[in-house]
Amino acid sequence: MYKRSRIMPRSIIAFALAALAPGAYGQVHAIDTSNSKLVVHAFKAGLFSGFADNHEIEAPVAEGTIDESGLQVKFVIDSRGLKVLDPQLSPDRRRQVQERMLGPEVLDSERFPRIEFQSTKVEQAGPASMLVSGKLSLHGAVRPISIKVHNDNGRYQGTCSIKQQDFGITPIRIAGGTVKVKDELKIDFDIRTNTQPNAARN
Repeated sequence: MYKRSRIMPRSIIAFALAALAPGAYGQVHAIDTSNSKLVVHAFKAGLFSGFADNHEIEAPVAEGTIDESGLQVKFVIDSRGLKVLDPQLSPDRRRQVQERMLGPEVLDSERFPRIEFQSTKVEQAGPASMLVSGKLSLHGAVRPISIKVHNDNGRYQGTCSIKQQDFGITPIRIAGGTVKVKDELKIDFDIRTNTQPNAARN
């Protein structure tokens, strides 16, 4: 009994200090959706790829949060808001690519409007970089992905790759497959947070 009485006060003090520590209530920063962006790069392939085009697609962030210590990340993209940039294409050709991308052949955005990422683990990978592991929900499928992220004072940047077929999307093929889009997509991201945190006490 004597030994237990000496341990208990120390445990209570440690718990109190932890409760009073900064970020104990999980303060999070909302993602600045107006200044954050993701750009998806789709590359051509196939025997006659010289007659096809690479595509650059803007994917605006609809909502999301990052905790102040960088240990939790989540965001949502509205797939219906994806925009084909492709400045080398004529307006009519760009519109055709846009419609095909959003249609049932590729994203099926009316059926699957939400693209979501939720982190499951964040590890320090260098003085200003982290390895973020999580789950990506796209086209009705959920798959694990890992992303290396560079943190520059609340600005999170990096590049990652995903394969369309992992999410049940068949890469576009035309002319019997002599012209097609590569399965692998490259994604560049630049995520910024608002300066005012929101308190999350759950």
